[in-house]
Amino acid sequence: MESVKTAHSTLQLKKRNSVSFSGLLKVFKQSIVLVLLFLLWEIAPRTGLVDAAFFPPISEVITALWNLIVSGELFTHFLASIIRSFSGFALALLIAIPLGLLIGWYPLARELLNPVLELFRNTAALALLPVFMLLLGIGETSKITIVLFACTWPILLNTIAAVGNVDPLLIKAAKSMNIKSFKLFLKVILPASVPTIFTGIRMAGTGAILVLIAAEMVGAKEGLGYLITYSQYNFQIPQMYAGILTIALLGLLINQGLTLLERKFSKWKEAAGE
Repeated sequence: MESVKTAHSTLQLKKRNSVSFSGLLKVFKQSIVLVLLFLLWEIAPRTGLVDAAFFPPISEVITALWNLIVSGELFTHFLASIIRSFSGFALALLIAIPLGLLIGWYPLARELLNPVLELFRNTAALALLPVFMLLLGIGETSKITIVLFACTWPILLNTIAAVGNVDPLLIKAAKSMNIKSFKLFLKVILPASVPTIFTGIRMAGTGAILVLIAAEMVGAKEGLGYLITYSQYNFQIPQMYAGILTIALLGLLINQGLTLLERKFSKWKEAAGE
């Protein structure tokens, strides 16, 4: 009995070691190109391959980033951007998901609204920035509204597509059990639509930051977009790159956060083996 326990413990230990090694190998593979890129960024300006005045080494950018963090300036701009982004993004979620579910569920509504949806989905949000500024001013409302506009379409269109593409066999199976329409929608259509809806949410999440940064470059007094533009005009180039790096990290964090949420709400797919 004792020998069986020892063999089992040894097997478990081998499995843990194998998983740890696989994890380390994966991290190494994923980070090696990034490390090489940063090395190239450090070496190229120092060896004269590029003009260091316009493309400073990564070490100078990190120093500028650290100074912005210590002075609290980065937090002020970060907070302004994140409040605007999340306000527009949250409003888009509240509007686009229920609307998309309704349009997707009723074919007549989809048929009637399709031309309007096609028109707006092909309209670049930034092209409407001057319109929003004329109608709503250069304050917070116009910036939040343009984020709302940019986020609405990917969420809305993916939600409509998600409801329309639910497996008909699932619906037939549910109907054969005499499930009422509302319960069918709640228990079958909605869970089956979640993965595609989250694809739209992730697209909107990253789009929210990109559109906002562009909007903040015009008529803003704080925000990451303003920080980049201000640094460029004052020739504070390392600080400008520090702002760009912060936006890249923010976009990465948002995408990872939404991916985790997607996995949480799509656990039924793993359980079903899909």
